[in-house]
Amino acid sequence: MQQRSVVACLLVSLFSFIASTEGAPGPRLDNRRLYRFSYSTDFQLDRAQGSRLGATGLRIASSVDINLVWRNPDNEDEQLLRIEISNVQIENGLPRSPKRNIFKGSTAESVLGETKLAALQSPFMVYWKFGKVRNVFSHKGEPITIRNLKRGVASMLMMQLRGGKMFEADVSGKCVVEYKATKSKVTRTKNLDTCKTTETGFTTQNPVLGVTSASSSVTTITLENNFIKSAVAEEMHTLLINVRHVISARIISRQTLTLETIEAGPEEVAGKDAFSVVKSLDDRLISVGILAEKIKPRRKDSPTLMEVWQEVKKDLEPANLSKATAPRSFLTLIHSLRKASSADMLEVLASCSKSLLPQLVDAVTSAQTPASLEAILEFLDFSKKDGLVLQERFLYACGFASHPTEKMLQTLLEISKGKIGSPDIKESVVIIMGALVRKLCLKGDCGLSTVEQVKKLLLEGPDSTQEEAQVQMYLLGLKNSLLPEAIPLLAKYAESETGAYSTIAITALQRYDVALISKEVKLALNRVYHQTRRVYEKNVRVVAGDAILNSDPTYMEVKNLLLSIGHLPHEMNKYMVSKIQDVLRFETPASDIVRQVMKDMNSQNYDRFAKVGSSSAYSGYMAKTTDVTSTYSLDILYSGSGILRRSIMNIFGQSNDALLHGLQVAIEAQGMESLIAATPDEGEEDLESFAGMSALLYDVQLRPVTFFKGYSDLMSKIFSMSGDPMSVVKGLILLSDHSQVIQLQSGLRASAEVQGGLAIDISGGMEVSLWYRESKTSINNRGALVVTCNVTVDADFASTGMEASFETEAALDFITTVQFSEYPFLVCMQMEKTTFPFRESLSKFERLPQGKPFISRRGRSQLVPGSEFPLHQANSDMCKRIHGEDDW
Repeated sequence: MQQRSVVACLLVSLFSFIASTEGAPGPRLDNRRLYRFSYSTDFQLDRAQGSRLGATGLRIASSVDINLVWRNPDNEDEQLLRIEISNVQIENGLPRSPKRNIFKGSTAESVLGETKLAALQSPFMVYWKFGKVRNVFSHKGEPITIRNLKRGVASMLMMQLRGGKMFEADVSGKCVVEYKATKSKVTRTKNLDTCKTTETGFTTQNPVLGVTSASSSVTTITLENNFIKSAVAEEMHTLLINVRHVISARIISRQTLTLETIEAGPEEVAGKDAFSVVKSLDDRLISVGILAEKIKPRRKDSPTLMEVWQEVKKDLEPANLSKATAPRSFLTLIHSLRKASSADMLEVLASCSKSLLPQLVDAVTSAQTPASLEAILEFLDFSKKDGLVLQERFLYACGFASHPTEKMLQTLLEISKGKIGSPDIKESVVIIMGALVRKLCLKGDCGLSTVEQVKKLLLEGPDSTQEEAQVQMYLLGLKNSLLPEAIPLLAKYAESETGAYSTIAITALQRYDVALISKEVKLALNRVYHQTRRVYEKNVRVVAGDAILNSDPTYMEVKNLLLSIGHLPHEMNKYMVSKIQDVLRFETPASDIVRQVMKDMNSQNYDRFAKVGSSSAYSGYMAKTTDVTSTYSLDILYSGSGILRRSIMNIFGQSNDALLHGLQVAIEAQGMESLIAATPDEGEEDLESFAGMSALLYDVQLRPVTFFKGYSDLMSKIFSMSGDPMSVVKGLILLSDHSQVIQLQSGLRASAEVQGGLAIDISGGMEVSLWYRESKTSINNRGALVVTCNVTVDADFASTGMEASFETEAALDFITTVQFSEYPFLVCMQMEKTTFPFRESLSKFERLPQGKPFISRRGRSQLVPGSEFPLHQANSDMCKRIHGEDDW
């Protein structure tokens, strides 16, 4: 009851405020007076920090005559105004030399054309009530661009003579506006972040890969006799690419309306209401409203999809995917695909060569239009096993989708229920559905029908089957989904007798926000690590230990971890010592509590921290800039016999307190002790021989791949090992995708697009030499990245724009060499990046439908020297022994 009373009071207060605002006297025009104004609007477009090329822009100047047509005799603040624009001039927004001036020698008529100029200069009417533009009446059939410019002039009349905050509609949209008023001045501040318009865009959901935008709009009105003497409006829109702020854009738009003279004008007319008066004066005028209309894209002489494909396909050949031309051509192709029909896409798909088809599937899926989804589904046949590569490329592109829809998720759900030729594809479908559920939930669409169906499927899946591969599939899907309701289920599987289940469940729990990890979950993790209920494989135990340290551990949890060192298998002892030292050195959230515990001599002593072994954990910085911080970690665990048990490499990006798990590559091996007649560690005596690799890329877990499984498969692989790496993921990814329409108060419209394309190839391999008693594992990462920021103001009769971009090509290798002919065995870990190019460019243009455009370009490039990332000193000493002093 009390809550209802509060709501009722709030509503009464709101309506009282609105009523008081409506009842307050507003600005008024005098009868038989013609108010002559000078008007101008201009905008400047440049990088946020400016550039040597200078800004680009456009300026429109004119005369504006306003007079009173009708006033409501019962309410003098309800008025109908006639507005006429004349003496139009169009020129550069900034002074230009004659050689660089596209408007040199032009007139308004030559720029606009006779028809559009006549439309702009034809009178229109504004229904003005208490200083607010309630409606605009303009001639039927006028070009939308011209009509929006008229709305921009009308929006300069928006005002009220008392302070307050409210929702208000003008050409920019329906926005929250705050007024501050004195006797001679009114300030109108518009909160552009609240504006609701007919055109909506989309953006990348992870802030690290996304865009930071800021907008402001202030109109200052000087009054004389309760009417406008002058009005100056300035708005600013800034876009910053989070990973590199130098790639940015800023639009500054200004409008000025200045009263020049007041002359004798026409007599106001009598009438019942504004609408009937408008009809009686000019029956060609129709109500068009104050909100800007959506402008249909101009039909330019743009190439067809097939023509674009013919132009870019050479850059998308597999041999060229490590070059920056590949992702740049990928982005060009996506632009064309988003405007194409499904029939056009199918024509290109049907004519494509076998080597290019995977890259074309990446592009068509990444376009994320209804037509592209229709085309790719018609092209692919999931019932056939021989299409595995193309099917998986489609699924991965869905997983990396920047703005997935319910239709995309519904499509995958239908595929999962139908006939699928390959069990690998079945797994990938479920795993990727988890990623789409997460992205849709982040958008606020968790309650959609299809999302609810997939959530039910994932949550009930693990308990619905006894088949190990199927259980892992559902757990990996849950790992991608990060559903809060899945935490109890994951905690249950964390304590499973099957090591693979436990590893997936615990690594999934590590991805959740620490605030969601309950006391019960932490108890389960501690039971796994300390083996209070059953014996676990040591790779499961170390994952549990990592999860405890990453989940806001208590004093006793950390103390028990430290006290366990010395009672663990040899290599696990060494791993945990290295992990604790890494936590202290690298300053993680657990560092302070670990320091407190280590003040206790029972927890920290020489015996505990002097354990020998080759397992290790190390974290470091890859790059540290003002925009983004990139870190890496390398954790490696061996069995007591010197065989690799688990190797994991992570790369994280952090920007503005947002975290992106850019890459995780894990290699796991088990049951290989029989090769060297060694004794397995406790709890691992009956493990089947196995080695495999899994990857998590840009927050999306991918389907794991298997090197071998079973003793016979192991032996055949050992005798046939070529050392060639096995591909884990290869393709083109639309990494960043931001599209935004910026409706300026002047009536002009800007469009902004930020896109990042990545060509990537991640592979891994494992070699074992029984003769030399040596093993080698490798993780190879090759990639090329292009990020572009395009902003264009297209006024139909003239357009101006800019593109800022950067690109790079890089390679990162992680190689581990182990010699197990002696104990402690020798281990050398190497993490190397090659010398790579880095290029930035900035281009700007101004053009008219006819004539030579103005184009300026500037760029710079540099070679970033290669290096080997530092690891601990003991690793360097071992590498010298393995590779020799001269080679290290």
